[in-house]
Amino acid sequence: MPLVSVVMPVYNSAVTLGASIRSVLTQTHSDLELLVTDDKSSDDSMDLLRDFARQDERVLPESAPERGGAGRARNLAIERARGDYIAFLDSDDMWLPDKAERQIDFAATVNTPLTFTSYYKVDADYDGESTDFVPNGRVVRAREHVDYRAMLIQDHIGALTAMYDRSALGTRLMPEMRKRQDYALWLSIMRDGTAARGLPEPLAVYRAHRPGSLSSNKLSLIQYNWELYREHEHLSLPRSAQALAGAAWHSLRKARI
Repeated sequence: MPLVSVVMPVYNSAVTLGASIRSVLTQTHSDLELLVTDDKSSDDSMDLLRDFARQDERVLPESAPERGGAGRARNLAIERARGDYIAFLDSDDMWLPDKAERQIDFAATVNTPLTFTSYYKVDADYDGESTDFVPNGRVVRAREHVDYRAMLIQDHIGALTAMYDRSALGTRLMPEMRKRQDYALWLSIMRDGTAARGLPEPLAVYRAHRPGSLSSNKLSLIQYNWELYREHEHLSLPRSAQALAGAAWHSLRKARI
């Protein structure tokens, strides 16, 4: 079976961290490693990670040498990865039990090195486990096929569902940016012609604000999207403006789910 390296950044996530880790350890595809980087948490996150590591050798925690943000924490984990596939999960989200198995099978079927899936949204105070999750109507649907041009208009890939094949793409790190590092990684993979394929089945659970809300964090992403288009993708002013307008519109639509 292929080894899946699951990359998880952690910062002051003790309240939700346990459920996130258990959602990985209870996968029907058990050949995996969970590479966790604690970004200098001030709560009990690191103690909780050590407890999990003592119980299951697949949990491999590491403390970042200094506070560097989620992107750098993910890169530190990717650099330690041994897996055939690199997958991502944040410390407040969850995978459903057959996510890894279904996605590996899907990647082999469609023969593409970058895949993602649909996912459910729940409120931030959700306190259930992945193994007892009851499907709801709040689903962010994965597009069947996404190329570079489509990704510029909207980040169609939920990071908690993304997985890439190292044998085809090599070890790909996230660009050093303040935010939107995951979006920049997908774009860098797709810029040379790789298309991503989406599995329509919802296989992960994302904690979000209430339906219809648009947090200040969402609004701040407009600035970071602009920096991504101009400084990382080197788009012209008109093309950057067009992409930003599309991204803002799609973000408003997604917030209503």
